[in-house]
Amino acid sequence: MLKDHLANYYFDGNYNCAETIIRAGNDYYDLGLHDRDMIMMGAYGAGIQTGNTCGAILAAAAILSMKYVEAKAHESAEIKPVTTLLMRKVREAYGSTLCKDIKAQSFKPEYRCKVTIETICDILESTIEEYEASKLSQ
Repeated sequence: MLKDHLANYYFDGNYNCAETIIRAGNDYYDLGLHDRDMIMMGAYGAGIQTGNTCGAILAAAAILSMKYVEAKAHESAEIKPVTTLLMRKVREAYGSTLCKDIKAQSFKPEYRCKVTIETICDILESTIEEYEASKLSQ
């Protein structure tokens, strides 16, 4: 499971939510990202540092890009439906995609955003499974 890779980064490595998910996703999905590539996600933590779109969600969307975009997103028939599914599932779970709204529901000082990160990992995995299953049934 993707969640099995989180502790190495969130607590042991002291990475933020976006950094943790991209690093765990790189391990789990064998994305082939290098350390310098993943640094790019740093600014997305804490809702792009402003409470805006949750960094964990942004990192999950980045993982979808790595899995479903060959060269350019607008040339991929898959990125829009799979990302739309991810966002729908997040809204169902939290009622919002904004860090400030999600944090109000699940932040605990002793665990920080651990619950959110785990939930987004579950949502990402279920999104990929559901999307892949829908492709097989077509």
